[in-house]
Amino acid sequence: MITPISATDEGPAFDSLNLHPDLLRGIHDLGYLRPTPIQAQAIPPILAGRDVIGCAQTGTGKTAAFVLPILHKLLQHRGRGHARALIVAPTRELALQSMEHLKALSRYVPLKGAAIFGGVPMEPQIKALRQGLDIISATPGRLLDHIYSGRIDFVDLQILVLDEADRMLDMGFLPDIQKILRLLPSERQNLLFSATMPPEIAALAHQFMHHPVTVQIGQRSTPPAGIHQAIYPVPRPRKIDLLTELLRAEGTTSALVFTRTKHFASRLSETLQQRGFKVSVLHGDRSQSQRMRALEQFRRGRSQVLVATDIAARGLDIDDITHVINYDVPHTPEDYVHRIGRTARAEATGDAFTLVDREEEPLVQAIEKLLNKTLPRVTLPAFDYHVSTPHHGPRDGGHRRQGRPRRGGFQGRRNR
Repeated sequence: MITPISATDEGPAFDSLNLHPDLLRGIHDLGYLRPTPIQAQAIPPILAGRDVIGCAQTGTGKTAAFVLPILHKLLQHRGRGHARALIVAPTRELALQSMEHLKALSRYVPLKGAAIFGGVPMEPQIKALRQGLDIISATPGRLLDHIYSGRIDFVDLQILVLDEADRMLDMGFLPDIQKILRLLPSERQNLLFSATMPPEIAALAHQFMHHPVTVQIGQRSTPPAGIHQAIYPVPRPRKIDLLTELLRAEGTTSALVFTRTKHFASRLSETLQQRGFKVSVLHGDRSQSQRMRALEQFRRGRSQVLVATDIAARGLDIDDITHVINYDVPHTPEDYVHRIGRTARAEATGDAFTLVDREEEPLVQAIEKLLNKTLPRVTLPAFDYHVSTPHHGPRDGGHRRQGRPRRGGFQGRRNR
């Protein structure tokens, strides 16, 4: 699913953006009439050939904001089989997301693209490259592998996109990005899209962009307005039981649960399965086929719960996630914003709950400082918060099942 269009009647229609008629035909077939703010403001300068820095919250349609004008510009001239647009993304999920947008929006145009990423066999990617591609969406490491092996020729490259640039910096990709930039033609259009714009990214943009237009939508590091946020104070040994209660409540139909480590994500998913939940798990140690299967099961509603590490905090483009639950408080406030941004996408509403033990309170205070507000503390009246026996996390067998909360009841009692 692409994150598309504003649900309001305000703002310009797509027809006013001077996109190719065949692109408009595809957009209308998808039922979209009006662009989101980032699309409305970024598409015109991209079509005009300007370098653009786009900064907006997750779930606001940044991917379509660069995919649509790229498709339009490439349709103006026939290619020679060499890649004319390159999208570089930090994770395979984001690389695939760009291709999903391309396929959905280009159903009536004769352009070809492929996602290039590690963790899968080389041969299908080599075959696609030999057949000729107009657009490549790639992760840095696998892209460099193909470049150094002589399988990609960027002699005709016209447009470069760095997608989720701040995340690439967080993941240590800056050296690879600098290598890629040196291997590309100097005459090209540069687009940089990100949810946040730390000084390091601004400095990187200054190195390779030429008088860029900056498009800033909303306040930086601010979650979408449709998210209801709450803090659930709980001793760590009781977190798994409280999580169980929240997941059993009516209305929790699609919950994304974040943990801090890959090992614990696997342990937690096993425990939740033992307690009767349909669970998928997503983290960096899973194979590509396992990751894709987990996402597909969650997207189709075959899993009620997706347990994940921060690999899913960016680029997870799934509509109708009702709840994001932080089992572990993230180490940085920015990661908190990215995590909870997986719900309330495309102007919907959603809930974001964070389970907090006493040692994690300083992390919550940092989040509240970034958000410039105090998040409500909530307790469940029927839940036993007392820790009476030694507990060793999800594998502990001493769980005592609590009563199921009433509809909406897990909102609990707010402590002022």
